[in-house]
Amino acid sequence: MTTEFRTLAAPETVRETIADLNLGGGVEHVDLREARDRVLAKRVDAAIDVPGFDRAAMDGYAVQASDTVRAGEVDPAVLDLAGTVHAGEKPAVTVEPGTCVEISTGAVMPPGADAVVVVERTNEINGDGDADNDDTAIEIRTAVAPSENVMLAGADIAAGARALGPGTRLTPREIGLLSALGVDEVPVRARPRVGIISTGDELVPPGEPLDSERGEIYDVNTTTIAAGVEAAGGDPVVYPHAGDDFEAMERLLRQAADDCDLVVSSGSTSASAVDVIYRVIEERGELLLHGVAVKPGKPMVVGRIDQSGSDDDETAAEPSDTAQSAYIGLPGYPVSALTIFRVFVAPAIRAAAGQPEPATATVDGELIAQQRHDEGRLRLLSVALIEDADGSPLVYPVDKGSGATTSLVDADGVVAIDPDTDYLAAGESVTVQLFDPAVRPPSLLAVGEADPALAELLDQLDRPRSLPVGSREGLRRLRDGIPDLAVVAGPTDRAVDAVELGGWSREWGLLVKKGNPEGVDGLADLVDDDIDLANRDRDSGLRASFDAELDTLADARGVDGRDLTAAINGYEATVSGVESPARRVADGRTAVGLGLRATADRHDLGFVSIGTQAVRLLGNPDREEKPAIDAVRNALETLPTVCSSLAGYQFE
Repeated sequence: MTTEFRTLAAPETVRETIADLNLGGGVEHVDLREARDRVLAKRVDAAIDVPGFDRAAMDGYAVQASDTVRAGEVDPAVLDLAGTVHAGEKPAVTVEPGTCVEISTGAVMPPGADAVVVVERTNEINGDGDADNDDTAIEIRTAVAPSENVMLAGADIAAGARALGPGTRLTPREIGLLSALGVDEVPVRARPRVGIISTGDELVPPGEPLDSERGEIYDVNTTTIAAGVEAAGGDPVVYPHAGDDFEAMERLLRQAADDCDLVVSSGSTSASAVDVIYRVIEERGELLLHGVAVKPGKPMVVGRIDQSGSDDDETAAEPSDTAQSAYIGLPGYPVSALTIFRVFVAPAIRAAAGQPEPATATVDGELIAQQRHDEGRLRLLSVALIEDADGSPLVYPVDKGSGATTSLVDADGVVAIDPDTDYLAAGESVTVQLFDPAVRPPSLLAVGEADPALAELLDQLDRPRSLPVGSREGLRRLRDGIPDLAVVAGPTDRAVDAVELGGWSREWGLLVKKGNPEGVDGLADLVDDDIDLANRDRDSGLRASFDAELDTLADARGVDGRDLTAAINGYEATVSGVESPARRVADGRTAVGLGLRATADRHDLGFVSIGTQAVRLLGNPDREEKPAIDAVRNALETLPTVCSSLAGYQFE
């Protein structure tokens, strides 16, 4: 006796039915060493500056930049050698005016030094020309600027910065960044447990002898589907293969349902008298559909199985009329089973595990900006991907230097530039070798000002990428057509064609110790009193507003603005990251920091208000039609509620 298939379901109906199943998920915390290929469930912010100290970026001599102002090949500066600092040791020497210290790459900058002269631009001499004299001096044959050849604390990633967002898949690159931040445990999406059962009296596990006269064949589907489950981000649980007996099939399926979020079987899904899967599901669960209008793969079953507890375990849970596990039955033929698994099941497992859909290993795209290359050797240029309004891939270079761990996650792959290629022109088609076949372009590329409200906005988007390069650099990159969105704060001197998406305002000023022990009232105190300042980098919008206020003060006093900045201790000692100045004030490294009221509130610091600053979101006019831009507009509407706890913020 045979039973006809139910009405064959359309592929979209199958997808919708599977999407309604509960395949697990949730959040679990795992050791960083076990986190490869897992997906972050929550945002991870940097808890420390990386690097945590100002360090030499080159071998050479640590100096005070002011001692090298007129140094050159013809008339070198001569500085007394005061000592040596190696990587991994605490400096035991101070660089005084007229002196220098030999320093290794990666070593802590000694007190008093603000720049490094590379060793190739120096000569070692004795103080009086006597070869036996130990008083060594160094000829400096080039001038250096403050911070030149120095990687400032937080220059790679600053404490408080948004390091990785929810939904980020953790590859070795992201794990490298988390390691640099000292993270040892991460919140990730839980892997759905998937029970795997192959059915059929003819199946034999690989490695055991076959009786061909009985029509025995090796079980291909168990290992194939288990590998597919693992690749999709699930946790495969393999059960013994089942015969075509109803009671045995029922026991095995319900045991798997007790243990797993999803049960996947292969075989016994047709409508013949011996194919009993669909009858077990009807009697011991809920049959949602039987048969799909796809070739190969018609005999497919989707439903739910009642959980029961194991008959062999006295401590098992009592039977429940409501507790169920999801069930999907695949065809028995390996090609059909794998086809249906790839088309319908793997995407559902990936969705439950938070895993992205896989991409090809290479991507052809259009290079946004010209890239010069004249080194005469093969170059593997780190690049990242973004999509234009039509979904076509665009490629832009990512190059923050070999020491920057954030380059690991900002880039998606490499473009090989041949030794005889002088440059790649903007608009040229290039082939990107992806770091991982699962890499997908972000839905949105945002560059510019770092901001706490921006971090909350990005958390509401699907797969955004954010580069906190500062307002000025963000505008430059928008002018070059690289990002979808530039985040700009404070006064700017660049005119850029852009779409105004909205924004907010934030209160900014001076961060001081709780109770304001220095009695700081405003910018004039920084100029007139001996107070140390932690300033922001020149690309920061906060720095632009700060400099504008100093210009106003200079005009009021009738003096040159440079006279005021020269009088401020630490004006040139810039730091990266919106929270970096606050952390320096909090730990006593400096008395005053340039920052936001929200940052002061977070770190329990005092705050001297200077003014409010507009933060604008500027869209790339060529990509205004991207869905991610609409998502930004929608997120802006909910931002006042999401950011209600941010002190000093006003939303449009």
